Amino acid sequence: MSTTTPPTTAVSARAVNATKVYGDAQSETEVRALDGVDITFDRGVYSAIMGPSGSGKSTLLHCIAGLDTLTSGQMFLGDIELSSLSDKELTQIRRDRIGFVFQAYNLIPTLTAMENITLPMSLAGKPADQEWLEHIVDIVGLRSRLSHRPSELSGGQQQRVAVARALASKPEIVFADEPTGNLDSRASGEILGFMKQAVEEFGQTIVMVTHDPIAASYASRVVFLADGRVTDELSNPNPDSILDKMRQLGA
Repeated sequence: MSTTTPPTTAVSARAVNATKVYGDAQSETEVRALDGVDITFDRGVYSAIMGPSGSGKSTLLHCIAGLDTLTSGQMFLGDIELSSLSDKELTQIRRDRIGFVFQAYNLIPTLTAMENITLPMSLAGKPADQEWLEHIVDIVGLRSRLSHRPSELSGGQQQRVAVARALASKPEIVFADEPTGNLDSRASGEILGFMKQAVEEFGQTIVMVTHDPIAASYASRVVFLADGRVTDELSNPNPDSILDKMRQLGA
């Protein structure tokens, strides 16, 4: 199959021979963060990416999300090959079709929770779907905290705002990079449960990087990376099966 063949509508994102090299290729400073990765992420599926430190998992996520560029190979979002886009077009794709949840929350401190949630739509100059917005607010349990600024919220509440912000614009895909890394186990479980509910009830597509087997067990698919390559994957995992696979891979 030609690498330029567009994916089917069932595919939300995919990488084709994705390679990312840092440093000087002619010296010992070269680091191959991604080394010919081929992978697809289907629509309506909650996928987790795992691997040891330096395996390339965050690099893969950032390149698929258009936050970083490949050295060679291709990244597709739906039928669109990201390297074919101008900076302006790529910014618009990220704003209109992608949601992001990061470990650091990335909330604007001077805005209220509701203003943070609706910020992507405000920047795009598009009205929010009020019924959907109300539904998302209820799902993440923020109804009584909407007028509060981030400094007045707990870490778990701030991350709920970040998840609500990622879902509010109805993106085609949500990328989450260690979204529960700063949270205790209870808050982590709540956030991961919200994300799983978005997949199961609304058909959301989520791709999450995590080092935590319990977090990864919320996903229906876990992809394992090592040395910049996809080495294995699990379907319908549980924490024990993930730990077993990580031990096998030396993670």
